[in-house]
Amino acid sequence: MRIARIAHPEGVAFVAVEGDGNDLVAAEIAEHPFGTPTFTGRRWPLADTRLLAPILPTKIVCVGKNYADHAKEMGGEAPAHPVIFMKPSTTVVGPGAAIKLPRDSDHVDFEGELAVVIGMPCRDVPAARAKDVILGYTIANDVTARDQQKADGQFTRAKGHDTFCPLGPWIETSVSPDDLDIKTTVDDEVKQDSSTAFMIHDVAKLVEWVSAVMTLLPGDIILTGTPAGVGQIKDGQSVSVSITGLGTLTNPVTLR
Repeated sequence: MRIARIAHPEGVAFVAVEGDGNDLVAAEIAEHPFGTPTFTGRRWPLADTRLLAPILPTKIVCVGKNYADHAKEMGGEAPAHPVIFMKPSTTVVGPGAAIKLPRDSDHVDFEGELAVVIGMPCRDVPAARAKDVILGYTIANDVTARDQQKADGQFTRAKGHDTFCPLGPWIETSVSPDDLDIKTTVDDEVKQDSSTAFMIHDVAKLVEWVSAVMTLLPGDIILTGTPAGVGQIKDGQSVSVSITGLGTLTNPVTLR
């Protein structure tokens, strides 16, 4: 199932996206998409609605240097264990929403990533049971003010600006995360071209690691790291992240 969150003529709703190509239809889900969704019977052509961020997480837990080639391009070795940090929920925006460059940063980078969406409250989940607590997967862009990251020596300011976590276009519940092509383009020029198969720590390991630290709630996001090829985005550009089976997340870039 493809689960999206839309603005429609009468409000906002979670929906299941049905169909293929240009004939996609949004079928309204009653209340929320967790557990076994029920439907209201209302439907709209998806083209007549506006896609929003597919979920509003209470927290976004990110994993640093989870691809060896990215660790190398950042000037270091990949860590033996996952290194985690957090982005505030106020970083989240949806497809088509602008990434707004802060005026106190001179270098903002894109980072295309696979995002794990948690489906139930959980703590201390063993890797073998990780799939049981996952709702599905979506696409993320872990936008980073790289100059602030280097200046601060930690990630909160650099990763925490409003609009610095685009998510979308929807959550796919049936895809396997083990070997998905991931590609990032800026103004149609390919910048990142890799596969989730090259993650150092796979999704199951990340769920185990994070849930040993904190309780995860329905809708929470784990960003699984970015492959090599990260680079700067500037005012007026457009950045797209595509992942096999999940579609494409595109966002324009503007000044704040």
